[in-house]
Amino acid sequence: VLYKEDFERNKGKGFSVVADTPELQRVKKTQDQISNIKYHEDFEKKSQMGGEGSPTNAFGNQGFQPPARSPSYNNVPEPEHSAAAPLPSSGEKRYRAVYDYAAADEDEVSFADGDLIVDVQQIDEGWMFGRVERTGQQGMLPANYVEAI
Repeated sequence: VLYKEDFERNKGKGFSVVADTPELQRVKKTQDQISNIKYHEDFEKKSQMGGEGSPTNAFGNQGFQPPARSPSYNNVPEPEHSAAAPLPSSGEKRYRAVYDYAAADEDEVSFADGDLIVDVQQIDEGWMFGRVERTGQQGMLPANYVEAI
């Protein structure tokens, strides 16, 4: 009864219902991923500055070790300077996955670390559209999970 009275008193006073649309879910998931990556980058920097070996947990056991290479946020992937990497003859950019990614939406594409991504088009600063050469699937993919080759 008290909750109902409180509800009636506050009805229309700044409460708004936000629909949980697929786009809003995608934005939330992307923000969570970026936050997680940033957290691990900061953790890696702190552990490198400390001069200690691998991080340990409260019990003295070795804990989580972040990836040796962190993704780039500047939207300009660093080219790999390797004589073994073939350059595309058509002049189109090719990318290599540096992390595994599981598609979170039907318009996205999953790939594994090391997969080649071709026919790439930049969508915005965080997303690309491309085709995974290994599987032939094409769709959206996060730009910070790949690097230009």
